[in-house]
Amino acid sequence: MSGGGAGGSSKQKVESSSKSDTSFKRKRGVFQKELQHMMYGYGDDQNQLPESVALVEDIVVEYVTDLAHKAQDVASKRGRLMIEDFLFIIRKDYPKLNRATELLAMNEELKQARKAFDMDEEKLVSGD
Repeated sequence: MSGGGAGGSSKQKVESSSKSDTSFKRKRGVFQKELQHMMYGYGDDQNQLPESVALVEDIVVEYVTDLAHKAQDVASKRGRLMIEDFLFIIRKDYPKLNRATELLAMNEELKQARKAFDMDEEKLVSGD
């Protein structure tokens, strides 16, 4: 008998989550091209099924949304969402943490290179 009650409560959870999902409509296919390239790069067929791409997109969007909500919960104590909040959330997943740290360092290097390039360009223009 308790199995039937548990099944009913999980049904209620599914129904309530699907109701909240329908109230928020997102534009589908936004990441379609990028996901197709990534899927091909990881060994999928060059022409993937649209259903496969849509499924992967749904999974990715759900994961990123969940990650952002968790980071917002962590940041709510401080009142401001920062990059460190995302790093805190993925701290136990070493490959993700290392990749995120690597990308942040690369982003900082690119910022510095753009800044140096802009300064050099200004010197050339003012030197004429």
